[in-house]
Amino acid sequence: MISQFFVLSQRGDNIVFRDYRGEVAKGSAEIFFRKVKFWKEDGQEEAPPVFNVDGVNYFHVKVVGLLFVATTRVNVSPSLVLELLQRIARVIKDYLGVLSEDSLRKNFVLVYELLDEVIDFGYVQTTSTEVLKSYVFNEPIVVDAARLQPLGPAAIFMQGTKRMPGTAVTKSVVANEPGGRKREEVFVDIIEKISVTFSSSGYILTSEIDGTIQMKSYLSGNPEIRLALNEDLSIGRGGGTVYDYRSSSGSGAVILDDCNFHESVRLDSFDMDRTLSLVPPDGEFPVMNYRMTQEFKPPFRINCLIEEAGQLKAEVIIKVRAEFPSNITANTIAVQMPLPKYTTRASFELEPGAVGQRTDFKEANKKLEWGLKKIVGGSEHTLRAKLTFSQESHANLTKEAGPVSMTFTMPMYNVSRLQVKYLQIAKKSSSYNPYRWVRYVTQANSYVARI
Repeated sequence: MISQFFVLSQRGDNIVFRDYRGEVAKGSAEIFFRKVKFWKEDGQEEAPPVFNVDGVNYFHVKVVGLLFVATTRVNVSPSLVLELLQRIARVIKDYLGVLSEDSLRKNFVLVYELLDEVIDFGYVQTTSTEVLKSYVFNEPIVVDAARLQPLGPAAIFMQGTKRMPGTAVTKSVVANEPGGRKREEVFVDIIEKISVTFSSSGYILTSEIDGTIQMKSYLSGNPEIRLALNEDLSIGRGGGTVYDYRSSSGSGAVILDDCNFHESVRLDSFDMDRTLSLVPPDGEFPVMNYRMTQEFKPPFRINCLIEEAGQLKAEVIIKVRAEFPSNITANTIAVQMPLPKYTTRASFELEPGAVGQRTDFKEANKKLEWGLKKIVGGSEHTLRAKLTFSQESHANLTKEAGPVSMTFTMPMYNVSRLQVKYLQIAKKSSSYNPYRWVRYVTQANSYVARI
């Protein structure tokens, strides 16, 4: 049960505000934004997703630069409210096509209509785009996506100024194309978030993949879709059926620890030939979520060395080696490393001819930051940093610095080898041939190397 829902811009402007129960003061948005902007408690950089101020619980998620916030005075499940905020953001994006400050302002009548149907007197009614279509009648005002700054998942598939074929990330599921026609197409995204921890000697301590197969359908009449995965796919260590996770030795090339499917997916022939049948609902939805701890080759190797270089000085060397094919490129790489608390200055030295790289020393939280625009497979990059200390180190430097963490995005690459072999759409006529787009992306969830 929530009292208020509001959406704030990065500047703190109130774009959408709905008070459902009148239990929380009207100035809550201003209190929330000031608290988030000047968050200094516990030495954290960012405010946590849930916090309490003067007896009011504030829940928030950040979606493409916008703050989606809910307030309540009662003790509700934080995970429930955070999931609700994510789903509201997804429903609004399904309707508007583009989620941005501009699109929200132009479509505020439609957004308020959606909010009134999704939440009634603080209680959730439905977050299904399919169900909402029969209750919401306002047409969206389409915002030109070309003028928008690429943020969030949509930016994953942008290569410079070129956009990948199709416009699934910026199309409304309810608005027609210019001229009243609707382009028949379906988009499938295999998104994998990987977590790897390396020991100080470079061995892999833990490795895990959290994956999801996302689908967004623009097919009229909702025809049946058959989606085929790897034939050698095994689920559970025994490679048994989808319902049997008990055995302990797997033989398939792709072994998932566990998985779950969307309610619209039928598993009649899944055990025989690894195909999923479904009639896709409107909007974006996860066909399948899966988890995998089978050993895989990590895309990057990180080596880090820190050693004293004279009185009150030390040197850090970080090497990042790309261990994937040269036809694959990783984008927006960011490397961070906490330094000893008594570090006062850091000077950086990049390799000769380095392009698209930036370095920074954050004095407030004593962190070294190294950003790379892109890394081509098979290449190696090195950063040297000379540190100056305000006092002598009385302990081992490796205990006071690190670990090195890394974030990146890799389009058209997946480490689990899970693939969509084919995408069959039930034909209405011999001339019916909708567009099909299948895309892969790998992102770092927690990619850490100990020193």
